[in-house]
Amino acid sequence: MRTINRSVCLFLLACICGLTVNAQENQTYILHTIEKGQSLYSIASMYGVSQADIVKMNPGSDEKIYIGHTLRIPRNTTGSQKETFHTIEAGETLYRLTVKYNVSAKAICDANPGLSAENFRIGQVIRIPAPDETPVVSDIDNSSKTADVASEIPAAVQSRCRDMHKVKRKETIYSISKEYGITEAELIEANPELKGKNKIKKGSFLCIPYPTTTANAGNAKPQTIPTNNELFSENKKEAERISTIKAAVILPFLPDAASRSESARMVEYYEGFLMAVDSLKRSGTSIDLYTYNSGANVNSLNDILSKNEMKNMDIIFGPLQQQQIKPLADFAKKNDIRLVIPFTSKDNTVFRNPAIYQINTPQSYLYSEVYDHFVRQFPNANVIFIEANSKTKDKADFIKGLKDELRNRSIPMATLDEDASVEALKSALKTGRENIFIPTSGSNLVLIKCLPQLTLLVRENPEFSIHMFGYPEWQTYTKDHLESFFELDTYFYSSFYTNDLFPAAKNFTRNYRRWYGKDMDERYPKYGMLGFDTGYFFLKGLARYGSELENNLQRMDFAPIQTGFKFQRVNNWGGFVNKKVFFVRFTKNYELVKLDFD
Repeated sequence: MRTINRSVCLFLLACICGLTVNAQENQTYILHTIEKGQSLYSIASMYGVSQADIVKMNPGSDEKIYIGHTLRIPRNTTGSQKETFHTIEAGETLYRLTVKYNVSAKAICDANPGLSAENFRIGQVIRIPAPDETPVVSDIDNSSKTADVASEIPAAVQSRCRDMHKVKRKETIYSISKEYGITEAELIEANPELKGKNKIKKGSFLCIPYPTTTANAGNAKPQTIPTNNELFSENKKEAERISTIKAAVILPFLPDAASRSESARMVEYYEGFLMAVDSLKRSGTSIDLYTYNSGANVNSLNDILSKNEMKNMDIIFGPLQQQQIKPLADFAKKNDIRLVIPFTSKDNTVFRNPAIYQINTPQSYLYSEVYDHFVRQFPNANVIFIEANSKTKDKADFIKGLKDELRNRSIPMATLDEDASVEALKSALKTGRENIFIPTSGSNLVLIKCLPQLTLLVRENPEFSIHMFGYPEWQTYTKDHLESFFELDTYFYSSFYTNDLFPAAKNFTRNYRRWYGKDMDERYPKYGMLGFDTGYFFLKGLARYGSELENNLQRMDFAPIQTGFKFQRVNNWGGFVNKKVFFVRFTKNYELVKLDFD
């Protein structure tokens, strides 16, 4: 009976210890602290859960979320993903997490390219990779299960491998053993498959053993626990230069009856891209360029990705079609290739894929930047919204967020109908403040309705400071309303803009016409300039920084012709979004000014 009772006690003790070790991962949720630019949609995309599930755990979050507040994110237990997410708590270190989850420090670092010793802090969420992503060799002897429970629990997470190394191209037994400070014999002993004439294979995993100590073995001290700085330094990928950049462009170039205009714009993008490649080659950069017509479906993309050369690309530009983004992004992630998506802003793949650079800023990040710049530019504002009578709701989210921002900063605001008289408009003005009129729609029809009254208001009330503020698409209407824009001291925001009179824009337009015997499409953004800007920025970056491009994005001194670049990683395990926003001002002195806030 005593033997049975003792076994029961030991079993209960083991269960309690197991519950303690796995407390966080067994919770039904993780904690996420909201950061600037994040929306319910982007947060749900990061964790692979639905917005409805987040709202269920956080009532009211569908109406408003605040920077700095914490959300409970339900764990995704229904999908095939075996990964988990961990919110760093007080006192935790990278080493403690390797023990807790029985994964190597390298596996955690690889799964979280945005994580570093500097930002490893309380509240940060990191991705813990699935076991099949981080094979761990264990020395546990099953016969020891009858040993004392106190000694059994540490053994359950102890491995003879202090790390697992994924073999890269051109690596050797000598270079790997030197990297980890062990002998070749120690590496081979831990990996018997390396004995004899067997060659080391790219992509295979090797067990990195703890170094053996031969001298003073009797007086050997217990192994010291490595610090975060030591582990991150040890697992930092070695910087590699790229002698010849291999770049692929995958876009639908060949038109069909339904997409002739679309394909023409893709050709224009590519033409600008070729001008960037030519410019870089003239300065000594070596580039191998591969170009593919992707068509409009996934099958045509799969045919391209099956080509042998694709796995060796350093960077891919494309695609256009929404349905092709995920398979291309998955391919890029698997093969450690950067993927630049130049067009769409509505895909959510960037929130879970570290390989992606999304040029067209997602709405929530774009609006967040605009709000910051707005209150910085107009700290003493009186904002009057001109409510569009039409049914269009194209700017509803922007206006809602801006009103919240103004309310939080106690900036006065009012709302008037688009048909309001000059008298009604004047009644909303405030002396001693900058009075800013903002239409709630970006459509040309709303401008046509409200501009005459606003122009008359400015002419009759010169003692007031009056501006109009609007949207990127107003670039398209400039020719129709240029005089009014100047008279109303108008501003609009955009992540792309160029003045045709700027020297860089004039030179590019002249060279484009000389190269191709035509002018660019007048729609905005101009795709020829977009192709040049994206091609030059990334190819120049790879030529200069190689594999360290991500750590040097802020050091790029390239001044784009049209498209601004300011990249930020969306989380520790995701890709990059472009947060660059300009304000363009039409001054009363008939000057065009591009305001850069960075």
